[in-house]
Amino acid sequence: MLRSGCRRLGGWLHGAARARARGGRRGWASCIDPSVGLNEDQKEFQKVAFDFAAREMAPNMAEWDQKELFPVDAMRKAAQLGFGGVYVRTDVGGSGLSRLDTSVIFEALATGCTSTTAYISIHNMCVWMIDTFGNEEQRHRFCPPLCTMEKFASYCLTEPGSGSDAASLLTSAKRQGDHYILNGSKAFISGGGESDIYVVMCRTGGPGPKGISCVVVEKGTPGLSFGKKEKKVGWNSQPTRAVIFEDCAVPVANRIGNEGQGFIIAMKGLNGGRINVASCSLGAAHASVVLTRDYLSVRKQFGEPLANNQYLQFKLADMATRLVASRLIIRNAAVALQEEREDAVALCSMAKLFATDECFAICNQALQMHGGYGYLKDYAVQQYVRDSRVHQILEGSVCGCRTEHSPGSQEALHCHRG
Repeated sequence: MLRSGCRRLGGWLHGAARARARGGRRGWASCIDPSVGLNEDQKEFQKVAFDFAAREMAPNMAEWDQKELFPVDAMRKAAQLGFGGVYVRTDVGGSGLSRLDTSVIFEALATGCTSTTAYISIHNMCVWMIDTFGNEEQRHRFCPPLCTMEKFASYCLTEPGSGSDAASLLTSAKRQGDHYILNGSKAFISGGGESDIYVVMCRTGGPGPKGISCVVVEKGTPGLSFGKKEKKVGWNSQPTRAVIFEDCAVPVANRIGNEGQGFIIAMKGLNGGRINVASCSLGAAHASVVLTRDYLSVRKQFGEPLANNQYLQFKLADMATRLVASRLIIRNAAVALQEEREDAVALCSMAKLFATDECFAICNQALQMHGGYGYLKDYAVQQYVRDSRVHQILEGSVCGCRTEHSPGSQEALHCHRG
């Protein structure tokens, strides 16, 4: 039986959505209100996402984590609201929303379950890549069932020997007639073994980024197999496995874009992916701040609530400041990416670097302020800590993101822009 932490979170999310409908909350919470600066349409998207997070995700996130359940039914319900293809074009079933709209939605959903929302964000990135770089036949074949989440998608770039150095990947794709024969493996693949569609970066040419192409491999293809399910610190509502190709024959018709365009496609996908995963960190941090505020109000020491302790008040103020700063840098990057500005790639890396670090620090401080109770799995705050920690590693490690927006990285940025 879960204690009050998770139940209070679900109740707060419902209450916050109702308050926004009445015109906004008052007092301390207004300074961290995620609806500030949004237009009416965006506030409505946000309300729908918060309501869904409170109703369908928050009450279940502990069970999904502890039993390592992949919540297919819940995600398909999310897709019915348009969250399966948020920034995918409408003619193939997407919602056609902007990058900023997408960030707002993922932040709200992540308050309910950060791990599940992170998988939904990866799925969205894959659908966008097919929608953007695929031909019309591919768009209409693959995207509609992905947007409804009748089928699920995984992004396959990382390999055992190439993480941040993605251009050194070794998975080969030798053309034989109208098929590519794939050999190699991918590591740490979210959804591996459960997803139906794998967007795979493979080597069709020589060394370096220009030898990489992008192909769609469908589950059930002979020669496609999966490693064991990894045991992880967090992100337990989504399976992670190696994806293995052994003489796996994939139709040339499944190649997305031209030969040699795969690295550009992968990096353009990651630009949005970095905003998405940073937005998931925002949701975890926002929920952690709210849980901490409520805990300090009810927990008494030395005859009075902890909320009266000035040191803890200052700590909570620091957390709120970090949260708002993270939200602003993420939304700024989202707008830059939507407008295809020259500084968009660097801003996406900056946002991912800054926000995932700061939001993890917020979650970690929230656990500390819960004391011993924060270390119990009955309290939701520990799950936000575990689920947000990996955001500092994937979609470009914090070290990699520093490299990409450093003064000496213009060649890399040019490659990302294509």
